[in-house]
Amino acid sequence: MDSQVLKINEIFYSIQGESTKAGLPCVFVRLTYCNIRCVYCDTEYAFYEGVDRTIEEIISEVGSFGCKLVEITGGEPLVQENVHLLMNELCSLGYEVMIETGGSLPIENIDKRVKVIMDLKTPYSKMDKKNRYENIQYLKPTDEIKFVIGSREDYDWTKELLKKYDLLNKVEQVLLSPVFDKVENLELAEWILKDKLNVRFQLQMHKYIWHPETRGV
Repeated sequence: MDSQVLKINEIFYSIQGESTKAGLPCVFVRLTYCNIRCVYCDTEYAFYEGVDRTIEEIISEVGSFGCKLVEITGGEPLVQENVHLLMNELCSLGYEVMIETGGSLPIENIDKRVKVIMDLKTPYSKMDKKNRYENIQYLKPTDEIKFVIGSREDYDWTKELLKKYDLLNKVEQVLLSPVFDKVENLELAEWILKDKLNVRFQLQMHKYIWHPETRGV
């Protein structure tokens, strides 16, 4: 494969639904392929669907939206090594770049200008054994860690990890999201408040703006 090519599932302009950038206009570059299979995955179509695009083509399309906030996502974007070339180039062009990664692949080679949003997989996902905990040492203070909560067990497990790795002092923000339609928003919010847990409760905002199964948003 050409060294300047990535397999792209979709590129679209939408409202950022998660992270500390939630609510802001954002260009999303969704890469094809994923190395894990979370039970609650809402982008299974990205496992295999995609077309080869040169990095030059990708950057041209990103630029057509006139938005400087860009998120690289998947699937699992780190499956494709050339994603690093794309992120480096976008940063050099003055874009504010984020990458959302499942945390099962190495993050140490990600450009330090990129905000890493790393998802640590909870037991409900059935992929918690895939977590690459050595990645934690490479997180920057400006990065974020996300936990998707599917049960009370997940919540308690998350609290243990926060303590074990001192995550609340490691990164800018720890994000807790309920699995859509599995854990009640109020329930998770009450757990957080009862424990006085200094985390950011978040919803997948885009699923409340558009229909939850809508692509390209």
